[in-house]
Order: sequence, then C-alpha cells, then structure tokens
Amino acid sequence: MEMRRGDGYEMSTDPGRLDVDAVHRWLSTDAYWALGRSRETVGRAVEGSVNFGVYDGGGRQAGYARIVTDLATFAWLCDVYVAPAHRGRGLGVWLVTAVHDHLAPYRMRRIMLATGDAHGLYGKVGFEPLADPQRFMVTGSAA
Repeated sequence: MEMRRGDGYEMSTDPGRLDVDAVHRWLSTDAYWALGRSRETVGRAVEGSVNFGVYDGGGRQAGYARIVTDLATFAWLCDVYVAPAHRGRGLGVWLVTAVHDHLAPYRMRRIMLATGDAHGLYGKVGFEPLADPQRFMVTGSAA
C-alpha cells in the first residue's frame, strides 16, 4: 500500500523502506510503552508485523505503526509513533485511519490497542473503551 498527501507526506507498508534504526531510537527512548526496548526486539517485531511507515517529502521517516494480526479475526495496533518534528500535522490520525482502512476488507471481529494518553486520537477513528473489560485477561503486565 502506498498513499500520498497533498503536503508531500507519504505512507507505505513496504518494510524495505523502514528506517528500523530510527524506529528503535523513537520507541526505546521516547515512547513510554517501549522505553529500553532493544534493537533486536524492534527488528523481530518489524519482521513479524504489518508495518506502516510515514515519510516526509524528502523520504525520511516521520512516523510508524504496526499491526500484529492473523488477517482473519483479530488485530493488535501498536507502536504508533510520530516523530516530534512532524507532530501537529494530523499524521497520527492519518496513520491510524490508514491502518483501520487497510484492515476493513478482512471484516475482523476485533481490532485492539492500548493507550495511556491518546484516547482522543483513536476515538476519531472509531476506537472506544472496552465495553466489558472484565472479560479480558493478560499475562506479563506490570502492576
């Protein structure tokens, strides 16, 4: 998938375009959910996911998101990140909307994510809090 906005930003699901070193730097140093994540772990996560890269007019990576999915019943949207120099331009909503639209033809029962601070952004694309959170369980979570 490739798409371009009128302001020169483009998005691609081509994993060959990703600057995995930049993604690792962003996640491991600036993303509260991934602080300290190793470069090896980021690389393995990229390899096992459907990746979305956002690029500025010069082709430099400006944002990232990935989906963990079976492309049939379930998807987990994670590691959504827009570089600080590119924030405030609607790239986050554009990125999450593209992910949502990319998954729509699969008619999955559930697309989930977790966020500590971006409820408004995800709400613009149709995400909402779990209606019945007591049904969900997790292992390995921090208290």
